[in-house]
Amino acid sequence: MRYHFLSLVQILLLTVTTPVWAAEQVVLNYKVFRESLSVEEISRFAQTGELSSSLKINFALARQNPKAVRQYLTQPVKVNPVFLDRVLNTPIGNVILDQISQVIHTPSQKADRQALRAALVLSARQDSQITLIEILKNYPTSEVEVDGDRLETAYRQLRRLQTNIENLMGV
Repeated sequence: MRYHFLSLVQILLLTVTTPVWAAEQVVLNYKVFRESLSVEEISRFAQTGELSSSLKINFALARQNPKAVRQYLTQPVKVNPVFLDRVLNTPIGNVILDQISQVIHTPSQKADRQALRAALVLSARQDSQITLIEILKNYPTSEVEVDGDRLETAYRQLRRLQTNIENLMGV
């Protein structure tokens, strides 16, 4: 008798269309401060470009360009969700997850790989692309921490992931 074991991500994909547990709060970390904001507030900014008063203050204190941050949050990276899941469950995938989880991670910094893997695959499953804002929305903990100074780094790592997958698929 052959048994086929499913990964946690595959089980999640089979049982839910949208995540049961999704981030509600984003703790935005910059060198000198940290601020807890709602995912809804950041999502609204990503969709409309409209800055809440707390985001205006955060970006001003961090000397961040809101337009650049918005671009990193919303710029899509196209991926095949099935192939993405397979790649992320390999040693190379673990390295990629570890790199991105230096920027986007759980508050405890435990089980970052699993949480990020689930957020990535759930994001890709919706429309065969990933954005950083989708990752935040689909992160399977009530709170997700983001190193605001390194948001561009996370975006570039997603782009590298896309390129690696395309190379493996022969696209």
